Amino acid sequence: MTIKSLSIITACAAIMATTASCTKDLNRLPYVQETSETVYKDPVKIKGVLAKLYGSLCLSGQHYEDNSLSDIVTDNTGTNVFLRNYWQLQELTTDEAVIGWNDGDLLSFHNLNFTPDGKYVKVLYDRIFFGVAACNEFLRQTTEEKMSSFPADVAADIQEYRNEARFLRAFYYWTAIDMYGKVPFVTEADPVGAFQPKQISRADLFTYLETELKALEQLLPEPRTNEYGRVDKGAAWMLLAKLYLNARVYTGTEKNSETITYCNKLMTNSPYSLAADYSQLFKTDNDKTAEIIFPVMADGVTSQSYGNTTFIVLGSIGGSMNVADYGVSTAWGGMRTTRAIVDLFPDPFGTTDKRAMFYATGQNLDITDIASFNDGYAVPKFKNISSTGQPGSDPTRRFTDTDFPMFRLGDAYLMYAEAVVRGGSGGSIAEAVNYVNLLRRRAYGNNNGDISATQLTLDFILAERGRELYWEAKRRTDLVRFGKLTSGSYLWPFKGGVAAGTAVQDKYNVFPIPTTDRIANPNLVQNDGY
Repeated sequence: MTIKSLSIITACAAIMATTASCTKDLNRLPYVQETSETVYKDPVKIKGVLAKLYGSLCLSGQHYEDNSLSDIVTDNTGTNVFLRNYWQLQELTTDEAVIGWNDGDLLSFHNLNFTPDGKYVKVLYDRIFFGVAACNEFLRQTTEEKMSSFPADVAADIQEYRNEARFLRAFYYWTAIDMYGKVPFVTEADPVGAFQPKQISRADLFTYLETELKALEQLLPEPRTNEYGRVDKGAAWMLLAKLYLNARVYTGTEKNSETITYCNKLMTNSPYSLAADYSQLFKTDNDKTAEIIFPVMADGVTSQSYGNTTFIVLGSIGGSMNVADYGVSTAWGGMRTTRAIVDLFPDPFGTTDKRAMFYATGQNLDITDIASFNDGYAVPKFKNISSTGQPGSDPTRRFTDTDFPMFRLGDAYLMYAEAVVRGGSGGSIAEAVNYVNLLRRRAYGNNNGDISATQLTLDFILAERGRELYWEAKRRTDLVRFGKLTSGSYLWPFKGGVAAGTAVQDKYNVFPIPTTDRIANPNLVQNDGY
């Protein structure tokens, strides 16, 4: 299976369950001509369904514009994609991004005043639980008993697919625990049909994820031995490391030693390595690097979507920017960054630190009008061109080929360093400094950016994560973990809807459960403060 051809095989979505608008019926099956009885008798179609599970991260459904073929129904097919909504809620709530579009509740994110009735608060929630339901249905239909009629080698392959489906379900639940806290909980063991799931606490969901991922690290293929785009042990290690790094937020208990353990698995005697050129990680041939651990796929011809990196690339272009320089034919004029991120770098043009990829011509560094694309530096970090300068495969240049690096090794280096500084055992300050300096030497092209052990503080690590990982949908989670998202200890332009920035209520460290779901499911209790 080539995941790049996701759109060709999404017809196999016939067996997918959908949440549509609530979790009252998490496992409702759509009315289609093909049914589970036919799909799961054909190994090719079963593999196609696996591709659909991955495709749910980056596609609207079976067509990028036809709402009747969407996985979930919204007023605009292009806006209902998981990656687009995950990126928006992770970035627009922080110092890293503002957006000029007054669509739904988009502006409420940077203002940190979102509500349970918000459009995109609900869309991401629905996307998460569509993904959970789809994985659950796949697991129900591919049990050893149901697959017993296939030859042994085919049945073994399907067992591998099941392990990947379990990982994807864990990934969705990790997104849920991080962004919504206590959520409805359903597995393949729960009944199909009208069903009101119980709510699981954050602490109990943490335990479930820890147990599930530890089981999967024994079952998934060795790192970088699966087809590109499909998960392996490395993805499980990275998700465990992220779960442990944020354990205090989720459970009240630090798990920094465990973070170090799983970062070490990724960094020591593993096939992962830093890309020589930082910028290649955000170009069409980033699949050729050995740094990306888990990508969300994009292909401008076979998996067209307005919600994968097409959204990030086109939304980042406007003003006087020449679209051809970025391998596309149009500009959406949406997102820019704040002074807080630009000021993290020695200069905004990559002269010293090559990670600084800002566009300033005709742009104002300071933002006075969020609706104006010219207020705030543009961030063309993601491009639809290759490392040799060739544009993506779509001849119309409307859709991108650039995969989104959901997990990559550079992040693991910084996670290790943070866990060591926070007091975790199993690592050392010397090694932490070494890992940070490896990232900075790539960025500087020499050792001029090297730091010493005394410089490796938590404040430095948060700033360095901003320099290394900006616009990679990490910032909100980071600011929550560092106690900076809502507090007055760190302000940025228009935080809380105030030009100079202001503190907001701590309830905004987690998103609310959508009103529609609470009405449909009386088992759900709203997050505190909403």
